[in-house]
Amino acid sequence: MNYWLMKSEPDEVSVDDALAAPESTVPWTGVRNYQARNFMRDGMRVGDGVLFYHSSCAEPGIVGIARVASTAYPDPTQFDRKSPYHDPASKREEPRWLLVDVQVLKKTRNLTLPELRADPELQDLVVLRKGNRLSITPVEPRHWKRILKLLDVRA
Repeated sequence: MNYWLMKSEPDEVSVDDALAAPESTVPWTGVRNYQARNFMRDGMRVGDGVLFYHSSCAEPGIVGIARVASTAYPDPTQFDRKSPYHDPASKREEPRWLLVDVQVLKKTRNLTLPELRADPELQDLVVLRKGNRLSITPVEPRHWKRILKLLDVRA
């Protein structure tokens, strides 16, 4: 089993939006970074753990525990001319961008970025590295366990 941190801007899809969706599951649309796409395509498996992270908001942080709920498939927003994620270079027969479905299992308190940075056991968490801008990052099992402990969530 692998673990991931997936960032979403709450104005686009919040943890509450995901919980309100059928089966608390949303497609993770709009990823337009090749490395993040490759994580979904090559690394993610159904059942993998996900830390649902709100970004680009007043208090960024981990706000929920989720799981990968599908294998990777083409992101339809790349073909939608009205979408901010439209990619005119992507072809239906050879889609450039993929997504996975993510199912929220539990909303948590906001474990904020300053709290994550302050924990000595999380110093090398990928999302905390200087210059890291990826919307999807792998999470080591030891970091996953520590974060669940900080959130008082049982695995």
